[in-house]
Amino acid sequence: MAGQRRTLQDLADAVGLSLAATSYALRGVRGSPETIHRVREKADELGYTVDPIARALASGRTGSVGVSGSLRDLWQQDLSVLVTRALRSRGRYATIADADADPEQERLIVEQFVAQRVDGALVSPVDPTATYWRLLGPEVAVVAIGDALTTRPGSGSVLFDNKYGVDAALAHLAGLGHRRIGLLAPALPSTPGRPAQVLAASVAERLGVSLIEVSAPAATADAVEVAAALLAGPSRPTGVFCLSDSLAFAAYRAARDAGLRLPDDLSVVGYDDHQLAALVDPGLTTMAWDEDAIVEAAVSQLEGPADPPPVFRPELVVRGSTAEPPD
Repeated sequence: MAGQRRTLQDLADAVGLSLAATSYALRGVRGSPETIHRVREKADELGYTVDPIARALASGRTGSVGVSGSLRDLWQQDLSVLVTRALRSRGRYATIADADADPEQERLIVEQFVAQRVDGALVSPVDPTATYWRLLGPEVAVVAIGDALTTRPGSGSVLFDNKYGVDAALAHLAGLGHRRIGLLAPALPSTPGRPAQVLAASVAERLGVSLIEVSAPAATADAVEVAAALLAGPSRPTGVFCLSDSLAFAAYRAARDAGLRLPDDLSVVGYDDHQLAALVDPGLTTMAWDEDAIVEAAVSQLEGPADPPPVFRPELVVRGSTAEPPD
């Protein structure tokens, strides 16, 4: 059979299992660890690889799920890894794409998912109100993480209680005595499904603090310059609330470059509780999500949207980056 493509039947015959048992073991879905290892080892020996086109023609499904987010944000990188693992445990495979906080790039990704005939899509949308989400037909299970896709009825969603998160973060700084607070927000489209910045202004007014709002790129390195401008001058804020930990790390760098000590001269609060938040010095005070529960809620909705959609609330984790403001 030199030069001829090996089939699943060839592999099943070689290991002495049924087609179904061989397929399950190859994907790691069923079978003992020994059987899974034996099947995969024999597949490598025979040079057997899955033909996704043939599988799609035979079953009408590709087994592929598109995963989209702005991957220069550190927390979304971690979330994509967790989603990929959860899909793999269910015998499904992820096609990961970086929207780069750009709606135009996100539209191209949606078109790519359509061309690849993905069975589903798990997305952290840049623009949840965009019409391009309709390009994914009703046969594709779509689940949005963070914001609902308002233009595509029938999509699943996992929603975040950002009102609580913004309130808790600003109340923490105000409770320490900060009255001039900077808000470092990602430069994303302002939509009804993403009210964090609007919420921050109303919460600050209620708490009686002055809020200085600036937008920054999602990437930490690119955001340092914006954070430095926020911290320049005698009227700089005494505390900074960042709507992602990536931006909080940019504030750390900008403060260090300006000769400011955390938390003596400046307090910083992040949002997400990325794994690095506990490792930087001082540890970052931030809002933490239950990532495992979020991923489980999202992946499970590939079988059908939840009604009502689950809503997750972040919790404040206080570390060493916040203290009373300097006199």
